[in-house]
Amino acid sequence: MSMEHYRNYEGLNLADFGNVNLFIGQNAQGKTNLLEAILVLALTKSHRTNKDKELIQFENDAAHLSMHVDKKYGPVQLDLRISNQGKKAKINGLEQRKLSDFIGTLNVVMFAPEDLEIVKGTPGVRRRFLDMEIGQVQPSYLYHLQQYQKVLLQRNNMLKQAWNGAAGQETMLEIWNEQLAGHGVKIIKKRKQFIKKLQNWAETIHQGITNGRESLQLSYIPSFGEAEEEDETVLLDQFMIKLSQMKEQEIRRGMTLTGPHRDDLAFYINDKEVQTYGSQGQQRTTALSLKLAEIELIHEEIGEYPVLLLDDVLSELDPYRQTQLIETFQSKVQTFITATGIESINASKLQDAVIYHVHDGQVKS
Repeated sequence: MSMEHYRNYEGLNLADFGNVNLFIGQNAQGKTNLLEAILVLALTKSHRTNKDKELIQFENDAAHLSMHVDKKYGPVQLDLRISNQGKKAKINGLEQRKLSDFIGTLNVVMFAPEDLEIVKGTPGVRRRFLDMEIGQVQPSYLYHLQQYQKVLLQRNNMLKQAWNGAAGQETMLEIWNEQLAGHGVKIIKKRKQFIKKLQNWAETIHQGITNGRESLQLSYIPSFGEAEEEDETVLLDQFMIKLSQMKEQEIRRGMTLTGPHRDDLAFYINDKEVQTYGSQGQQRTTALSLKLAEIELIHEEIGEYPVLLLDDVLSELDPYRQTQLIETFQSKVQTFITATGIESINASKLQDAVIYHVHDGQVKS
């Protein structure tokens, strides 16, 4: 892996990673930046910011990331250039016409303290979680998501304009409705299918972590229709009817009030909603179960395990949950871990870990 002008790294080359790689250093030295760089190479976006310029080292015009990845079908070289003009991505030296063609070549699961927000945070956090994870294993999902967001922006701009009842505006709104619903039902269907698969893994894993005391359930909460409905024709009819019903209210508000951009995901332990009624321990265990379930789901979907990124998370878990997590990835998932000190984690469980020391944008083994 190499980085140039990325965050606080002028230049860095690291090779021959082990199965478990532990980056030790004090806060604000660049540990999280290392894991973020791997995530950006996988998803072409950061989990910490939506502003690409924040990824570029101060007083530089561009950042460059590259990594050699061993896939089941052979080695792959990934290159990503990030500048103020946008991103350029290459696979084995060939520039990709669309970033969605690049995403999914490297699959990752990241677990960080802020992932607790997936359970107790806003609906937007949970939608982002779904979008990032589904997009890794289903490139077509990203296409429909991007198209939906474009149509949504144009439709909202139209709703914000003064409405004078002209026939042309009525016709234009119908066109936006059809496009919004067409892409929207694809998103909703794929989310429901993903959540159903995630549920199967998460429920089993959660029962194991809690010694069978707790049963975890996931529930998709759509802004219209039934959570179980997956038939695209039915969903399309429901979406169009809902848009028709919401028309006057949307004109008054100047925004689109129904669709997958308003949907949510809920978690239940023993039939009680975790966000509202769960203890902090239950919320942490739910987040842990989700991340472990992601690992297995990606393996089920693509036939190989993703890279696991653990950003200062082991110290947040009690010894029992630490052990559960370590035993899950040990020997089968290549893992990158950050910590402020070796004493903060159960190092005896980390067999043959390669240890790196991080200080002020420098990494030494």
